Amino acid sequence: MSTPPTLLSRSKPRLRRALEILAEEERGLHSSELWRRVVAEFPLDPDEEEIRAAANETKGQNTWAWQTSDCVIAGMLVKSNGIWSATNLARHHLRAHREPQKFFEVGKQAFSYWQTHRVGYAYAARLCGAVPPGQWVALGDLATEAGLDRSRLAAWLWGTRPKGWHQVLGEDGRVPEEIHADEREITEHGTRFRGEGATDDSDPQDTEVEVAELKRALAAEDARRGSGQSAWLISPRLWWGAERLQEWLDEGYCSLPADLDELPGSISPEELAVIVEARYARTHARQQRAQLAEDFDRFHNLMHPDDQVTVAVDGKLWIGTITGDSELDRRGADGNRLRRPVQWLTVPLAEEALPEELQAHLSSEHGVVDLTRLLGKIRTLADAVDVGPEEEAPKPLPAPGVVLPLPTDDLAQELLVPRSWLEEVHDLLAERRQLIFYGPPGTGKTHLALHIAEYLAGDRRAVKLVQFHPSYAYEDFIQGYRPVQRSVGESAQGALGFELRNGPFLNLVETARTNPGTPHFLIIDEINRANLAKVFGELYFVLEYRKRPVDLQYSGEFTMPSNVFVIGTMNTADRSVALVDAAMRRRFAFLPLHPDDAPTQGLLEAWIARHHPDSGEDVPALHRALNDRIEDRDFKIGPSYLMRDSVYRDGGLERVWRTAILPLLEEHHYGDGTDVARRYGLEAVRRAVADHRRGEAAGDPR
Repeated sequence: MSTPPTLLSRSKPRLRRALEILAEEERGLHSSELWRRVVAEFPLDPDEEEIRAAANETKGQNTWAWQTSDCVIAGMLVKSNGIWSATNLARHHLRAHREPQKFFEVGKQAFSYWQTHRVGYAYAARLCGAVPPGQWVALGDLATEAGLDRSRLAAWLWGTRPKGWHQVLGEDGRVPEEIHADEREITEHGTRFRGEGATDDSDPQDTEVEVAELKRALAAEDARRGSGQSAWLISPRLWWGAERLQEWLDEGYCSLPADLDELPGSISPEELAVIVEARYARTHARQQRAQLAEDFDRFHNLMHPDDQVTVAVDGKLWIGTITGDSELDRRGADGNRLRRPVQWLTVPLAEEALPEELQAHLSSEHGVVDLTRLLGKIRTLADAVDVGPEEEAPKPLPAPGVVLPLPTDDLAQELLVPRSWLEEVHDLLAERRQLIFYGPPGTGKTHLALHIAEYLAGDRRAVKLVQFHPSYAYEDFIQGYRPVQRSVGESAQGALGFELRNGPFLNLVETARTNPGTPHFLIIDEINRANLAKVFGELYFVLEYRKRPVDLQYSGEFTMPSNVFVIGTMNTADRSVALVDAAMRRRFAFLPLHPDDAPTQGLLEAWIARHHPDSGEDVPALHRALNDRIEDRDFKIGPSYLMRDSVYRDGGLERVWRTAILPLLEEHHYGDGTDVARRYGLEAVRRAVADHRRGEAAGDPR
């Protein structure tokens, strides 16, 4: 029995045919027209016709589209605003590789090389983007600087076309021979180049720019990244010991171990990443190398004199001020290191006295952590431990975190609930930070959550509401990749790509971090309608352990600000609160809202007394009689349905009973044979109220 062909093998002939078609179309084709022509010659098999929801295209087309991306990296295909065109390099490979498999290997190998050398490509793109208009840089010099094969770099530039791609030329100042450009491409390239100031009679040697000059331009540009005072944490990691801390304090410096031979005074992060890739290739994994490069960039480029620097060892935090520039110190007994002079304060702080946000960063796996968002708090801590000669102990520290305002009688009267109940809500939020109101529909859960949050935040802009539903996912709530069309000026403009975007939760967190003195509230309406474990993901951890960091699925290390609060609402008629898992129960306080219990009990009477004191009908009595007939406690009707001005106009009560209350009860009794209108209809409930009153008048308490 033969093995069925895979999606990949079936799309290889389509890939080659697509480039053949484009090679015959001088002006290119729109991607949709190209696919139509390709699939007409190579129809999809049944298993290729399944629609991929994320891309709104079939599996077959999706696989083919990804393969064409490899052709872009190989310099054979250019995508611009939906129009795809083949380069003469594609025609060269079509002639050289007539078998679909061999042709496919060209793109596959280009992608594999790009994937392995992404750091070098990023550096090369940054360098060629710095070439001044009308000037050019030699391909060989650029490839050597970025640690790349010149032929692969030339093809990648010709296909992806980042900023300045056309200003990378051969050593003779002409289009690089590696891309096999034809006369049309050479002419178009010359027109583009001359449009930026070059002339036909210019000597190529006069317009060539050296890579060293580009590196200086990048370093000057990057020097502006660190404007303003910043704050940093040097994480000890495993190379630390008590003797190193004492040496730091005694000699007045901080350092990072750095297995580097030399480091210029100014260096771009891309160049630094290439150096780290080469130096640590055998000893560190790719992700570790990327982290090292980021740590070195922060220490060497982004730290500046007058920045605050901290280090935590054995449950204590020391604070200092950087007083000088970074240098490569080769005198260390345990190897080379990056070093900066620091003026340390001699009195440490106990970790448990620190703000939660700062405590969370102390467990970071990064070597250098940017604490600039906490600069104000670190300054306050530094002032507290900056004792004078006659002082023996630190000054008193301010209370960590934000303080929620206490509820007032005015708020209780506005919301028609007891002040004591509001005080319990306040205390639960101050202690737990996460709270869920649960109960039957119409008990005012969302209304109370919004108004209480706005009062406690003091600013409506600090309150955000989202509503969960069964299709809600982690990518909707926290962070995920979303399809975007590349804009003009980007490489492969017009092509569909993916962009990492924050969801409402991370958006609120970012806002809270920029306003640390203001409580920020996220209201999650109908929280139990989504798959909570799927939506919250690793957020479960930081909701309970705010003093520890956690790695987010897409963007790495994350800490939860202390001024972020979460209030959820849960409709017990939609799904019983008993179905909430133990992990959720442990992280949220649960507060019931039920028509038979305070604060909801009596809410309708109070609202009518305030807004419709002359109401001709005893609506609260009707509401109580209705709920007396509903046996399931979780399905009793809340008073909110009857707290609308329209209910107290002519025909309003009948209308809300018929269009809102009865449909809800019909859904509850669906399939059990109950005559909902006969049992719960307004006239039936009115008769029940009248019978009850006659019984009371006759001395029958029933």
